[in-house]
Amino acid sequence: MLSFLKDKEYRQLLAITAIILAIGTISYHYIEGWTWIDALYFSIITLTTIGYGDFSPQTTAGKLFTIGYIVAGVGMILGFINAVFHHYKSQREKTK
Repeated sequence: MLSFLKDKEYRQLLAITAIILAIGTISYHYIEGWTWIDALYFSIITLTTIGYGDFSPQTTAGKLFTIGYIVAGVGMILGFINAVFHHYKSQREKTK
C-alpha cells in the first residue's frame, strides 16, 4: 500500500477520485435531500457502474446532475482502477 502512495500518478488519481466523490456526495445531499451516507453510497455505486437501484434521483435537477456526474466520473474511476491494476502488475513482475 505504501508503494502506491509513493507513485505520483496514483496520488493524483486518488486526489481526483476523492474530489469527484465529494462533489457527488455534497450535490446529492443538497439536491435530493439524502443523508451524507446515502449520498456517498449513491455516488460510489453510480461511479462504479454497479447501480443496485435502491436509490435513484427523483428531482429533475438530480437527474441532470447524474447525467453529468456519470460522464465525468466513470472515465476517472476506470482510470483509477487501471492505475491500481498496472501498479500491482509491475510490483508482481519486480518480485519474479
